[in-house]
Amino acid sequence: MLLTIIYLVSISFLATLVRSTFGFGESLIAVPLFVLFIPLSVAVPLSVLMSIFVAAVVVVQDHRAIHFNSAKWLILYALLGIPVGLLILSYGNEYWVKIGLGTLIIGYSIFALQARQSAKLEHDSPFWLFICGFLSGVLGGAYGINGPPLVVYGNKRGWSAQHFRATLQAYFLPASFIGVVGYAVQGMLGWTVLQYFLICLPAMLPAIFLGKYLNRKLQGNAFYKYVYGGLIAIGALLIFFTMAGLAQELH
Repeated sequence: MLLTIIYLVSISFLATLVRSTFGFGESLIAVPLFVLFIPLSVAVPLSVLMSIFVAAVVVVQDHRAIHFNSAKWLILYALLGIPVGLLILSYGNEYWVKIGLGTLIIGYSIFALQARQSAKLEHDSPFWLFICGFLSGVLGGAYGINGPPLVVYGNKRGWSAQHFRATLQAYFLPASFIGVVGYAVQGMLGWTVLQYFLICLPAMLPAIFLGKYLNRKLQGNAFYKYVYGGLIAIGALLIFFTMAGLAQELH
């Protein structure tokens, strides 16, 4: 039990640090590593509770840096995309769609890193808000990976690292809250999940503040280079864990 607690606390610190520094990406770190020690039915709602807590703290910390209008429309258009994502999850081939998604994320990120800077959007674009918001809902509904389309929009708008981090938390806070309500209705938010969350909490708090410090050290194009590098890592992890699951099922 002590080893499990040490493991959960360490993973929660790492996942929260990534989320607080870059604004997204903690679920693909936390969930696959959590499930090595705890059931998936506990790991997923635990990750969502962590997401709500981090988002709430960052929104309070940096509410002046939030582009509320952008966040509002991204959330609304994401709600339209979630049912499409659920259909993909229900009827698509889980393994091959995930591998294709990971390949797409890696390919686009490499392209974005090597491409010349495209024209920035001076103001919110209804077209780009719809495309990026809708796609974030599709990917979130299917696989819980909302981040990549939001990165594209933040880059198009030329948001600083601080604005990007804060605005994404204004997006994730209601989205994660809706998710945790669903888990509560399904009876997946029991005392075990809450107990593990309270155990992880002391590690999450310093990670949030350390992430804020690191985020403020990232400036301009360097920030998006790190972000796209992170997306490449996420795509690679998605492919790796999917292929590992496929190999296990075949055996």
